[in-house]
Amino acid sequence: MTNGAPAGVSDMPSDTERPTDTEQRSDIERPPETKLSAGSEQPARAERPPRTGRPAEAKPPAGPERHAEAEQSAEAEQSGETGWPGFGERYSQREFTGLTERFRPELLAHCYRMLGSIHDAEDLVQETCLRAWRGFSGFEGRSSLRNWLYKIATMACLTALEGRARRPLPSGLGAPEDDHRVAVAAREPTVPWLQPAPDALFGFDDPAAIVAGRTGVRLAFLAALQLLPARQRAVLTLRDVLAFRSTEVAAILDTTPTAVDSALRRARSRLAQAGPVETDLAEPDELVQRRLLDDYVTAFTSADHAALVELLRADVEMEMPPTPTWFTGRDAVLGFLTARILNPGLWRMIPVRANGQPAFVVYKRAAEHRYEAYGIHVLTLIGSKVARITAFNDPSLVPAFGFEVTAET
Repeated sequence: MTNGAPAGVSDMPSDTERPTDTEQRSDIERPPETKLSAGSEQPARAERPPRTGRPAEAKPPAGPERHAEAEQSAEAEQSGETGWPGFGERYSQREFTGLTERFRPELLAHCYRMLGSIHDAEDLVQETCLRAWRGFSGFEGRSSLRNWLYKIATMACLTALEGRARRPLPSGLGAPEDDHRVAVAAREPTVPWLQPAPDALFGFDDPAAIVAGRTGVRLAFLAALQLLPARQRAVLTLRDVLAFRSTEVAAILDTTPTAVDSALRRARSRLAQAGPVETDLAEPDELVQRRLLDDYVTAFTSADHAALVELLRADVEMEMPPTPTWFTGRDAVLGFLTARILNPGLWRMIPVRANGQPAFVVYKRAAEHRYEAYGIHVLTLIGSKVARITAFNDPSLVPAFGFEVTAET
């Protein structure tokens, strides 16, 4: 791995590697002559002739960004990305949804990486689709529909992030405890904690989904992204996770390729300074993983201390947002679970997938035959052992995974 790229993220060569004098400027400079709104492809014109497709005589305006956009459009047409009739024509919302629906899962994953909240990401994707539909009459196809949607979504995310605090995990706020007898801090609901997200929303439950997509939403990587300023976060995810070229990212962010490359170097350097990001873990094969997860559920719900000892790594860690206190080491984690959490019959756990990792929807017994939603537990596996337990103790997360807030037995 070179250039300080985090583990598990592609270390792609820069499109423009020549030295620049932009290092001392802002990470993403926006040339005033190309400043566009998030929902439009180009500045409004006084009049535009009706179109039924790209006319043969039409030429993109001069300039490097428009030239790059025209090249991207030609590639997109060859790949079929712009294969719909009538740039600038009016579509009903239902027709437009048919054109854009295939991009929705990846746009949701992109907004989630940027925002760290699945609830906020869903709202921003909905806003993106609405803005795109309203502005589609001004879309002339100089870039692919996919790139245009990413432009709207990214700009919407950057606007949403203005003035917001980052979304951490407890491990990003303070040192761990190695003694389970310490006083556990009270819940901190005022912190905007990082949230888990179900794989099914991103299409990762499809066997054809690419591994890069799953590693790009792992909790460790998302927590590391929170260390970056918003625009560096956008550049790194667009370049290293989604594999856009610098020229494409420049068009999305209304800037230059050299400014994109500068921001990418800064983002990679900052993540490298923060420490390694374990995104490419040696998880067990499917059969071993299924057996491990079944054994974990049985041990947890039956409060079997001895069985849990065999399932957890010696250096296992456990954090429980919105509780700031977190633990490291098998003795501390098991001591905390045994003394304060485990009780036979108290918990129900339903296996799901979250952030490209095994997870559980967790219910707590509230009455003899009724359980109430408690949160989402996400496990990090290394080999045939549990390396980390991230227990998101927030009932409001459960409906995002398709489950009710109460369950009967």
